[in-house]
Amino acid sequence: QVQLVESGGGLVQPGGSLGLSCAASGTVTSFYAMGWYRQAPGDRRELVARIFSGGNTNYADSVKGRFTISRDNAKNTLYLQMNSLKPQDTAVYYCYGDFGFSTFTRYWGQGTQVTVSS
Repeated sequence: QVQLVESGGGLVQPGGSLGLSCAASGTVTSFYAMGWYRQAPGDRRELVARIFSGGNTNYADSVKGRFTISRDNAKNTLYLQMNSLKPQDTAVYYCYGDFGFSTFTRYWGQGTQVTVSS
């Protein structure tokens, strides 16, 4: 079992920055990918960014150039640095990770609220 615990959400003004963290604990084995989804009220959960074990990254078009995903392997911690935040970035952000060896199990964090408002 793997536990993912997010931190760093909060209220920020438009144009501001916020950093999220996701600490993995438990039986942390190799991973295929880790990333962040978000879900605003009434919307579907959407993939924001992900990082693969080899270091490649993917971003949603809506956050490219503003958000940066990274991972500290020594600390088993995933990060999402969010700059130039917009009101439409307001959502609950969920960390996930696909852990295992030949087969992978997806684990989710509990979610952290990000609100962009003046």
